[in-house]
Amino acid sequence: MQKPIDPRNLDTSVSPTEDFYHFANGGWLKEHPIPDEFSRYGTFDKLREDNREIVRSIIEEVAGHGSNQEDHIGRIVGDFYRTGMDTSKIDAAGIAPLREDLDKIQNLEHTEEIPALITSLYANSIPTVFHIYPAPDRENSEQIIASLHQGGMGLPDVDYYRNDDERSRETRKAYLEYIAKVFVLSGIGVDEAERAAEIILAMETRLAHAGMTRLEQRDPHKTFNKYMAVELESEYGAFPWIRFLKALKVNTRLHLNVGQPRFFSEFANMLNDTALEDWKVYLRWRLLNGAASLLSSDFEQSKFEFYGSYLSGKKTMQPRWKRVTAATEDALGEPIGRLFISKYFPPEAKERMLDLVENLRIALRERITTLPWMSESTKVEALEKLERIRVKIGYPDKWRSHDDLEFDNNSYYENYRKAAQFNLEYELAKIGKPSDKDEWHMTPQTVNAYYHPLMNEIVFPAGILQPPFFHKDADDAVNYGAIGVVIGHEMTHGFDDQGRKFDKNGNLNDWWTETDAANFEDRSKILEEQFSRIPVTEDLFADGKLSLGENIADLGGVNIAFHALKKAWNQDPPGSKIDGYTPQQRFFLAYAHVWANNIREKEMIRLTKEDVHSLGINRVNGPLPNVKEFHDAFDVKEGDPMFLPEKERADIW
Repeated sequence: MQKPIDPRNLDTSVSPTEDFYHFANGGWLKEHPIPDEFSRYGTFDKLREDNREIVRSIIEEVAGHGSNQEDHIGRIVGDFYRTGMDTSKIDAAGIAPLREDLDKIQNLEHTEEIPALITSLYANSIPTVFHIYPAPDRENSEQIIASLHQGGMGLPDVDYYRNDDERSRETRKAYLEYIAKVFVLSGIGVDEAERAAEIILAMETRLAHAGMTRLEQRDPHKTFNKYMAVELESEYGAFPWIRFLKALKVNTRLHLNVGQPRFFSEFANMLNDTALEDWKVYLRWRLLNGAASLLSSDFEQSKFEFYGSYLSGKKTMQPRWKRVTAATEDALGEPIGRLFISKYFPPEAKERMLDLVENLRIALRERITTLPWMSESTKVEALEKLERIRVKIGYPDKWRSHDDLEFDNNSYYENYRKAAQFNLEYELAKIGKPSDKDEWHMTPQTVNAYYHPLMNEIVFPAGILQPPFFHKDADDAVNYGAIGVVIGHEMTHGFDDQGRKFDKNGNLNDWWTETDAANFEDRSKILEEQFSRIPVTEDLFADGKLSLGENIADLGGVNIAFHALKKAWNQDPPGSKIDGYTPQQRFFLAYAHVWANNIREKEMIRLTKEDVHSLGINRVNGPLPNVKEFHDAFDVKEGDPMFLPEKERADIW
């Protein structure tokens, strides 16, 4: 059994005062090179892979029982997986599963018919230009309303279309080549495919220039724009919104939120001024690109070569069983979670987690109470919000029914569409109803955690309650440094640059005094500027603005967890060194090990542009110089690379 802090994971040739990330993880990084199917590989990924093996065994067991088994959950999971693994049937079908929808697109005769087709496709869970989903009303989080969100672009972010640097231009060129290749596979000539690619890129570029960047979308005020359906149709009337909502069985007499108004305005303009033939090309692409990973191997390989290899640097596609397991979880995540929990989640883990969460809550309460930069009136509101944070651990108390979902053995694509449509109808049925406080937004087997600002809750699925995050038999220093920091991280999200804008009830409501808000901004700016100075490649720096919320949560998580650990030691004093490291040092070693990962340069670049999280190395070496206890634990002194003068440290939560 591996030790919670394994000396083999360290690299003692590196000084902890120079590069704590590589000191704590150098041995592990050397022993875990990136497999060809990954763009990065770290402790998160290893645990996900271990979980995937468990999920695979669960799925293959029920799949082996055939379609006649009495257990409904086992039957639908098994039926879906078997059709996904039947590559002979999938390859023989080629593009045939899309033929009916492709013909509908090709048979359009007038531009006025486009909205009806977009509506029909969406009702079958095929989004083309935008997305609609249920979300709590940010002014009244007790109620679920419809929310419209920008979409319709094949590149991962609007900046890929907007930026004119060499890397962005090269990416657009590679995207054009990918589009043309897929169109050729669909049965048209090379010249026509290349013309189609140009049309698609031009239309997507228009949408991108009207859309919001990821940074802009981090402002919850900018993405909250309430309309009645009649107002929406009046302003963006080129698309029949009322007819669309009725087709999806959404109440048209309720408010809905338009996340990016300029995007929807441009969409309306394009319906008026873009040629029918261009729309037909665009809609064909949206259908083809969305379905490519579910079709024959030539389509799937082409999609991997662009998104997996070109954008992320992966060298090979994952084995078929992994891809189909992932698709099965995407379609049937909660039913698989029920099977997972019944075998692999010990009840004692939940009890230990509940204790840890409450200890972290007490620690954050004490830290808020003594904040020197916050007024008493704002502290009262902050403490009330903290007390109201709901905690969910392991798995839901009630499970969603899948009794009305059945599959056949004819088509993997059709089965995926059935599941997607089933899930879409389930989601849209929430609109107009009260918020369900018991609902989960991750499956139990997921290796992750989240804070939901509109529900004011923190959620820790069973999948993450395993080493290196949670060790049932480890000393407190290790568990507080790993899962304890994760708990503190999620709690801090309620008070980061986004979360602080929501009140104790989950409503978008300013509960800060003007002075306190300014103090928060000043302290956050220090952290933002620190991260923006971190080099990623020769010509790219970390994005301290985009990653600010996560960096605040990382720093807050470390501070809160160490505070809670010291309180725990008051009741149960720590022992002596283990393998040469003090309990204080083991806390920081456990924290650093959570973020160990090897990563390809292409993936570093992509994530820096797209991800609100900092890279693994920066989640360690970035926040720790701001922490006094880290300096004390490893005797970090002035002149050391990990040293930061006290007056330059970010001190927020």
